[in-house]
Amino acid sequence: MQPTSIKRLTCPRCLRPQRTCICNWVTPTENAVEVLILQHPLEVDNAKGSVRLLQLSLPRSEVLVGEVFAEQAMQALLQPTAARYTILLYPDSPEDKGLNLATPPQLDQTQLLDPAQVRLIVLDGTWRKSRKMLYLNPLLQQLPRLSLSNTPASRYLIRKAHRPGQLSTLEATCYALMQLEQNEGKYQPLLTAFSGFVRQQLTYEKH
Repeated sequence: MQPTSIKRLTCPRCLRPQRTCICNWVTPTENAVEVLILQHPLEVDNAKGSVRLLQLSLPRSEVLVGEVFAEQAMQALLQPTAARYTILLYPDSPEDKGLNLATPPQLDQTQLLDPAQVRLIVLDGTWRKSRKMLYLNPLLQQLPRLSLSNTPASRYLIRKAHRPGQLSTLEATCYALMQLEQNEGKYQPLLTAFSGFVRQQLTYEKH
């Protein structure tokens, strides 16, 4: 007889094995800016990923998984309305010129005055994967970009940064929301919880 495989119990909330549940670190934070995370498929089952914690903590957030999104679906997703201004969280990158990417429109600061009317698109993946997602989805190239600068050192000790200043998706999103909503203190509890999540993951790696 073949040995019966034992199915690991999964937390129905965070969708992780119960012994590695991250619900303890979920920190509900009322984000004014709506967040849409486009997650690369290879990140979905990555135990070190920060997106699930971010999504569970931000009520106005959604995650879509894919590398290439159908143009019609993307158009419907990104279609601006009278009450919404969509921007892409993406750094200034001289390498974009080598990919012949479209020049993004200038960020309209007057559209950012009411955070509740702003939608932030975040790409979740390694630097190489996120660049590929941008390259393969031309409609994303047409969005005005928000670039972060002078951010604190990353707390993301469980994944190696390949470029100076690289942050986890959770950290980058929190700093972007701080900037857009002009409220640094609001997201500090979530960043503190993220540090706890990182310590928990480091504990698993030592065993």
